[in-house]
Amino acid sequence: MIRAWVKPHRLGLLAVALGLVVWAGVSLRWDWIPRYWGLGLEGLWRTLWLLALSVLIGFSLAVPLGLAQAAGPRWLAAPARWFCTIVRGTPLLLQIWLIYYGLGSLFPQYPWIRQSDLWPYLRQAWPYALLALSLSYAGYEGEVMRGAFKSVPHGQLEAARAYGMSRWSILRRIWLPQAMARALPTLGGETVLQLKATPLVATITVIEIYSVASRVRQDTFIIYEPLLLLALVYMAIAGLIALAFRWLERRFTRGLA
Repeated sequence: MIRAWVKPHRLGLLAVALGLVVWAGVSLRWDWIPRYWGLGLEGLWRTLWLLALSVLIGFSLAVPLGLAQAAGPRWLAAPARWFCTIVRGTPLLLQIWLIYYGLGSLFPQYPWIRQSDLWPYLRQAWPYALLALSLSYAGYEGEVMRGAFKSVPHGQLEAARAYGMSRWSILRRIWLPQAMARALPTLGGETVLQLKATPLVATITVIEIYSVASRVRQDTFIIYEPLLLLALVYMAIAGLIALAFRWLERRFTRGLA
C-alpha cells in the first residue's frame, strides 16, 4: 500500500490537495462555522439516515421487482416493468413534489387521519421525502436486479431443480447470491447517486446538509466557503460508500468461490 502511494503522480496530487487545503484555511472565511455547527450536524444526520433508510427500503423493493421481471408471471412482470419505467422516466424532483403536494394535501382532508397517531408524522415533510427517495431507488435498482437475475447461468438453476431443491432454496442459496455478486458494483454507484439526490428534499422544507449550506449563504452572503465544505462532506460520504461496497464485493466473491 505504501509503495502504491509513493508514485510520482500520486505524490503530486497529494501536494496539490494539501496546498489547496492550506490556501483555503488561510485565505477564506471560516468564522461562521461555530454559529452553524449544531445545525450542520443536524442536517448531516438527517442526510445520513435518509440515505440509509431509502437505500434499505428501496433495495428490499428492488429484489422482488427484479425477480418479477426476470422470472415472474405476466401479471406480476408487467406492473413491475411499468413501475420501473415510470420511475426511471420522470425526474426525481417531480416525484418528490407529486408525493408531497399530492398526499401531503390529501391527508388533512380526512378527520380520521388527523386524529390518528400517525398525524404528527404525516404533517411533516420527511416521510414524503423518504417515500420518494425509496421509490426512486427501487425503480432504478429493480432494473439492475432484473439484469443480474437474468445473467445467472440457467443451467445452474436447472441442476438445482434436478437435485430436488425447492424454489425458495434455489433463490436463497444460488440465484440471489450470484445475482448480488453481479449487481454490487452497479449498486454501489447507484447508492452514491442516491446520496447526491438527497439535496432535492430541501425543496419541501426538509433540513439536510445542503439546505444548511444554503441558509449560511443566505444569512451571511458567504458563498464559496459553505459550498467547498459541503463538497468535502459529500466526497467523504461517497468514499465511505465506495469502500463499503468494495468490502461487500470481496465478501460475496469469496463466498461464491
